Amino acid sequence: MDINGHDLPLLASLRVMLDEKNITRAAVKLGISQPALSAQLARLRDVFGDQLLTPAASGKGMVLTPRGHELREPLRLALRHLEDVVSTPSAFDPQESDRTFTVGANDNATAIIGSRVVALMRRNGWSGLRLAFRGIDFAKLTEQLEIGEIDVALVSKSAVPSHLPNQPLLEEQFMMAQRADHPRGQRRPSLKEYARLDHVIVSGDGGGFRGFIDDILAEKNLTRRVCVSVQHYSVVPLLLQSTDLVCTLPLRFLSRYAATLDAFRLPFETRRFTLHATWHARFDQDPGHVWLRRQLAACAAD
Repeated sequence: MDINGHDLPLLASLRVMLDEKNITRAAVKLGISQPALSAQLARLRDVFGDQLLTPAASGKGMVLTPRGHELREPLRLALRHLEDVVSTPSAFDPQESDRTFTVGANDNATAIIGSRVVALMRRNGWSGLRLAFRGIDFAKLTEQLEIGEIDVALVSKSAVPSHLPNQPLLEEQFMMAQRADHPRGQRRPSLKEYARLDHVIVSGDGGGFRGFIDDILAEKNLTRRVCVSVQHYSVVPLLLQSTDLVCTLPLRFLSRYAATLDAFRLPFETRRFTLHATWHARFDQDPGHVWLRRQLAACAAD
């Protein structure tokens, strides 16, 4: 195949066909007619001396030949790198850029760091930039980072996908929180009292009633009653302010509610709350990406 000639567009079409395994869907995705794509497939079969895709026995879609399977991943990576070469600017100027950055983060990380980044952008007049914060589906995170659907994800150290670069942003302790006029008073809870209290838990996967705190208590032959499970940190202060429930949360999150919530040291040792930025290695040297990671780190350290 001579990529100096007219064959490079054929490789782009082949990538889509190998991914879709359906000529009709691939043609729609490429914005060309089905007959035109079928003609391209015939040309590709001649070039590679292989069928590449053959009709499925079910009559629905197509299946890849061994050669097609062999080509799929290297071709995807090669074209992705080519796209990077074409699209990556040689420099990044936040004053002139109109780039949109997407940060994967839960509401706690968005409130702690995201709010500071937004304020920094507004103070410096970087009005062309846009910043999107979105929730994280950890089952898809690696792929989303690879294709650039998410530029940077803010996650705990344990949630950083394996083999992806990451940078620690902050580390702090967990505290027990309650409403300011809680009937139990203002003293630090004992271990047994902590276990007797009614708790709220923030469950990242939604609906879970057990967390790492319960594992620590189990080692001490204790259990606690988790009455309420929520998926978002931002709901917890509202629940605590109107009930006698308590919750174990990062100190930096609780500091925003110091007027209505009291925080106490836990009656046992536990791991600290950590937050890391992670991204795909193919964006390591992207000037805009480097700039974004620096802003996140600076705002976390502030």
